[in-house]
Amino acid sequence: MQNQTSPLILSFGVSDPVGAIGIQADLATFASFGCHGLSVTTGLLISDTARVEDVQAVDPDWVSDQARVLLEDMSVAAIKIGALGSVENVTAIAEIVSDYPNVPLILDPFISALPEQGMDDEDILTAVRQLLIPQTTLLVLSPVELERLAETWRDADPSDTLQNDVDYLVALGCEYVLVTCMQADASKSGAGEGKLRANTLFGEDGVVRHDVWRHLPGIFNGAGSTLSAAATALLALDQGGGGGDVDNDVQQAVVAAQEYTAGALTHARRFGMGKLVPNRLFRAGT
Repeated sequence: MQNQTSPLILSFGVSDPVGAIGIQADLATFASFGCHGLSVTTGLLISDTARVEDVQAVDPDWVSDQARVLLEDMSVAAIKIGALGSVENVTAIAEIVSDYPNVPLILDPFISALPEQGMDDEDILTAVRQLLIPQTTLLVLSPVELERLAETWRDADPSDTLQNDVDYLVALGCEYVLVTCMQADASKSGAGEGKLRANTLFGEDGVVRHDVWRHLPGIFNGAGSTLSAAATALLALDQGGGGGDVDNDVQQAVVAAQEYTAGALTHARRFGMGKLVPNRLFRAGT
């Protein structure tokens, strides 16, 4: 690998036979930006285009061993963490990434298509909050997912706001939190197709960006994975180019990743790709 010139990205995530989410989607998105993806599988999905039937978590020792041999062999420009599969996997991955504090870490642990993980669900969320979020450069999640995560440190309370929950995560050590698919403006949101939504980027000083977009009709399987993978690739490119302004790099990566994802969704509708976001068909800037 000494002759490798493309930025290398390590992705932890589930293996999706359809290729719309998980590590397959990550690798396709990384490649469209000219990056090379390395993968560590945290779980195996039994799924089709309609639903995920089941998830089989990978043994944490396998997860740890695979990641270690890759990282000892190659220098990565960014790390992305997706669905984790088990508490033990969270612990193993947290220990691994702690050895690489200068590598941007993008955390996108929620996938709405996955079935509930039963009694282990809250334990996984708690482990993510305690072990991974303090090491995270950019956390990506929706308001519903943020609420679920917040239930691991507080009781459900109408007086608690999204801003309070984000402040808590930033205080833990998370540098940026991107909350996706927020209601843009109650007076202008409308209803049904075409309603306005927004992605809001929060940092240490509060709201950094608030980008409004128009909701496209239909359901897209993999849009969230595409967004976080694109942001990861863009941060990896900044690292490879010697970029030193992390704050500016994150903001620019979020903007460009949103534009890329919007293009992928539009392309999926135009060519009748159904629910799937065809990451592999795109190139950066298109």
